[in-house]
Amino acid sequence: MQDKREFSWSVIFLWMALFTFGLIAIYSATQGEVAQFLPTYIQENFFRQSLWISISLVVLIVIQFVPPRTFQEGAYLFYIVSIILMIITLLFGVEISGSRSWLQIGPMNLQTGEITKIATILAAASYLTNRRDISSENLKTALITVLIFAIPIILLVLQNETGVAIVYLGILPVVLFWSGLPYGISALMVSPAIIVYFTILDWRLGIIAALISTIAIFLLQRRVWLTVTSLVFGVLVIVGAEVALNQVLQPHQRARIESFANPTLDPLGAGWNVLQAKTAIGSGGFQGKGFMEGTQTQLRFLPEQWTDFIFCVVGEEFGFLGASTLILLYSLLFLKLLSMAANHKHPFAQLMIVSVTFLYFTHFIVNIGSATALLPIIGIPLPFISYGGSAFLTNTILLAICLNLDYNKRSLSIYR
Repeated sequence: MQDKREFSWSVIFLWMALFTFGLIAIYSATQGEVAQFLPTYIQENFFRQSLWISISLVVLIVIQFVPPRTFQEGAYLFYIVSIILMIITLLFGVEISGSRSWLQIGPMNLQTGEITKIATILAAASYLTNRRDISSENLKTALITVLIFAIPIILLVLQNETGVAIVYLGILPVVLFWSGLPYGISALMVSPAIIVYFTILDWRLGIIAALISTIAIFLLQRRVWLTVTSLVFGVLVIVGAEVALNQVLQPHQRARIESFANPTLDPLGAGWNVLQAKTAIGSGGFQGKGFMEGTQTQLRFLPEQWTDFIFCVVGEEFGFLGASTLILLYSLLFLKLLSMAANHKHPFAQLMIVSVTFLYFTHFIVNIGSATALLPIIGIPLPFISYGGSAFLTNTILLAICLNLDYNKRSLSIYR
C-alpha cells in the first residue's frame, strides 16, 4: 500500500479553490439585482453548477481506484466511441446558440466535443508512447498524430464549435514537441496563429511576423527546405487571412474580428462586448466594488457573464486583487502539473499530464485574452470557473487521471 501522503493534495486544494471562485462569480452573475434581467433557467445556473461539482467530486474519487494502465489500454476504444458520439450529435443533436454540439440524454444535454477531449488526449498519448522517433526525416508518426486530432476538429467545425476546435489545435504542437518533434517544425506549427493575430491588426504587421518567424525557424533548425517552407507558408497565411476577412466571412463574423482591433468602430454593435468587458475590469480598481456590487454585472451590461466573460465579473467585483489571485491559482496549478510530468518516468503519463496542462492553459489564455481585448472574442470557458456541466466534468476527469497517474508513478513504470 502506498502512503496517502504521496497523493498530490495540493492539486485538490487548487481545484477546490478554483471552483469556489467560480461558484461565487456565477452566483453574483445570476442572482441578486441582475436576476430581474435573466430568464429562470439562467438564474438556476448556480444550483446546476453546484450539482455538477458534486457529481465531478464523486467521479474524481472513483477514478483514483482505476488501475493506471487502464487509461492507456482503453484509449483507442474510448476514442472510437467518442467519435461515433460526435457524429450522432452532428446528425441528431440539439442545437444551442447556433451550435449542434449537444446530445440530449434524458433531462441532460451532453456536449460530446468536451468528452472527446479526454479520448483524443488519451489516444494521442497512447499512440506516441511507443513511437518516440519523430524527426524531420521520419514524420509518419507526427502525421498520424495530426490525424488523431484532425478528425474531432473537423467534426467540431461542422458542429459550429470553432472555439473548442481551437483548443485541440493548441494542444497538438505541444504533444508533438514533447514527443520529440524538432524545434523548427514545432515552431512552424505554431507560427500561423501568431501571423494571423498580427495580420488581423494590420497586414504589414503580419508580414513582419512572418519574416521574424522564418528567421527564428532557420536559427532553430538550419534546414533550407524548412526555412523556404516557413516563408511560403507565412505568405499563404497572410493572403488567406486577408481573403477570409474580406470575402469569405459573413459580415457579422468580420465585424466581430475587426472589433477586436478597434472596438470603437461599432461601439453599440460588434464592439459592445469588448467595450463592456474592458469597462467592467477597469472599474474594479484595486480592491473591486464588492460581492454583487458590480454595476456592469448587476445591470446586465456584460454578455454571457456566467461563462465566456466570467473573468470580468471577478475583475469588477474583486478588483486587481481578486483577478491576480485567480491568475496565481492557475499558475500554481500549471506549475504543479508540469512538475508531476517532469517527475514521472513513464512516457504515457508524461504526455497525458503535459497535454492536460496545456489544454487548461489554452482555455486560460484565450478566455482571459478575450475578456481583456488582447485576443478576438472566441467563446471559450474558463476551466473550473465558468458555468458548464459538461466542461467542468471533463476538466475534472482529466485532472483525476493526472492525479491517478502521478500517485501510481512507481507501479506504472513497470507497465511498459
